[in-house]
Amino acid sequence: MSQKDVLQKAQRTENDEFYTRYEDVEKELSMYPKSIWKDKVVFCNCDNAADDGEGNTSAFALYFVRNFTELGLKKLICTHYSGAALFNQNAKGYIFTKRGFRELEYPKGYSGSFDDPLSLKILKEEADIVCTNPPFSRARDYWKMIIESRKKFLIISNITNPITPTFIPYFKNNQVWAGYNRVDWFLNPKRELVRAAGSWYTNIPIKDRPQYNHLKIMPLKDIPAKYKKFDDSKTLLANHCHIPNDYKRPFAVSARSILNGLLEKGYKIIQNTQYFPYVNGKKCFGRVLVQKK
Repeated sequence: MSQKDVLQKAQRTENDEFYTRYEDVEKELSMYPKSIWKDKVVFCNCDNAADDGEGNTSAFALYFVRNFTELGLKKLICTHYSGAALFNQNAKGYIFTKRGFRELEYPKGYSGSFDDPLSLKILKEEADIVCTNPPFSRARDYWKMIIESRKKFLIISNITNPITPTFIPYFKNNQVWAGYNRVDWFLNPKRELVRAAGSWYTNIPIKDRPQYNHLKIMPLKDIPAKYKKFDDSKTLLANHCHIPNDYKRPFAVSARSILNGLLEKGYKIIQNTQYFPYVNGKKCFGRVLVQKK
């Protein structure tokens, strides 16, 4: 299966078997100014924060515990779903402060899920920034919850979300955008590497993202013919991030253009649905329609 297929399969199953490596957490979070964390409460609402040794501790929890003082955090709260296979843990929660850490006090029957009433209460009343790798099978529910919360967030999800109907409106309405990095490798419960195509997503401002260099924005006439095809309905298909800057009609782009920051360069998504080009009567891979503002 392709990397995309792996994550899409995970979205259709009840058991999620993809967990984030420490190096991927460190690589992404180090890109943001330390000032965004100062005196903030970070909530990792899909993460186990304590176990026998660092090898069995969530990479998110480990990163924030290691860098608690340097980032100037006020508090770190981590909760974990009891039904997941991750590290074979029951529902637990931990609170870290400058004074140390303690187990979260939770009522009998607490599931540890991100949408458990207690988890939602923490999100609403305490959290400033949410940072986690949500379960792929529940990405739809998680995105709806986190965006409606109006909290700042840094999360990992499928690399195709920008062209997936459930998520397109969030990008169209400028409620979320790609982070700095993609995530190609995850760990399964056996601590084995699994290759899958994921990406960081956030609503924290990003300035001068390196991926802008992948966007080749130029007059339509200067785009090589092989990168500007028209489908059967005469819609322009802008391929390999070759973007026309003088084309007034809507044109179709892949997820890669959105992930590289196209919507930050004066373009907008014009409809909430996925666009499927047909070329010589053959249905092609889905895209989104964009237009220069």
